[in-house]
Amino acid sequence: MKKGFVFILLCIILVVFTAGSFAEVYPTKSLTLVVPYGAGGTTDLVGRQFGAALSKILGVSVVIENQPGASGYIGCQAVLDSAKDGSIALFAADSLGTQRVMGISELSYDDFTPIIAVANDPKVIVVSKDSPYNTIEDLLAAIKAEPNRIQMSYTGPGGSGHVQALIMSQFGYSPALTAYASGAECIVAVMSGQVVFTNSNHSTVSTYIESGDLKLLAVCANERMPQYPNTPALVEHMPGSEELLEIPYTPLSFLVANDVPSNVKELLRNAALEAVKDEAFNDYMDKNRIEKLYEKYVTIDEIKKFYSEWESTVSWLLFDSGAAAFSPEQFNIPRIDQ
Repeated sequence: MKKGFVFILLCIILVVFTAGSFAEVYPTKSLTLVVPYGAGGTTDLVGRQFGAALSKILGVSVVIENQPGASGYIGCQAVLDSAKDGSIALFAADSLGTQRVMGISELSYDDFTPIIAVANDPKVIVVSKDSPYNTIEDLLAAIKAEPNRIQMSYTGPGGSGHVQALIMSQFGYSPALTAYASGAECIVAVMSGQVVFTNSNHSTVSTYIESGDLKLLAVCANERMPQYPNTPALVEHMPGSEELLEIPYTPLSFLVANDVPSNVKELLRNAALEAVKDEAFNDYMDKNRIEKLYEKYVTIDEIKKFYSEWESTVSWLLFDSGAAAFSPEQFNIPRIDQ
């Protein structure tokens, strides 16, 4: 309570020395944080943890509002269409970097101002407890034997699951893709037998792995996870994929529309930097082995550079794989090595 009181006092002092009144530019009752995906996925789960920590610092309620649809477009556009007073913000995943090349919308990271890059939730490959596949070798062998027949759930075109499926295809493993509205629905599809497997974010499936409802076959990375020392990293079965598997495929960020007043952006930036120090938030991040992007990309310039490089790498990967509707060149997105 003391920390929250001190922070609110500092905020009031800040606003007094900037144009406009506190009541006009800041949500004195609550802050709505739009998650452009359904409940239960990694963006939703991490967003709720971050929102709870942010609420302690701001001293107001942070309300999570799920607005799924069109690979994240619906929720992102809703934030842009809302009042630009800082009362509505965005907690987004990766699809802002692929919307244009996938032909979903004209939106990109450039339409928003980053407040803080928050997290990257590692991807893992899971099957149901009743699946005949007990190892990643078994699953990969089946996919190779029957290309485009073994079904995998994912959250839509251009998303992290889609991109990783394309990487698998580059190495001779082409699953059949079935889209769902959220990561949670992707998991339900596996557990109910609608699909064979999914490459979920770890935080969304950790409890199901622990309970035995899902079997963990691989970590989509270059290294094994410490809590699963006997579970292979996907690179062990896809030699040469090291650079592709290094990419943070699910970068989660706290953003606002570009025309939100600068003093509000500064206030939210200061609050976010304090929020990520919260003990409960860090416990959640550590327990789920979620990468803390706010420690890797510290300044706003570093965050923007990361977005630019991520958009380039993934957009060209989608285009070169034949999955993108438009060439990245059409949007002046250079190749990362140019």
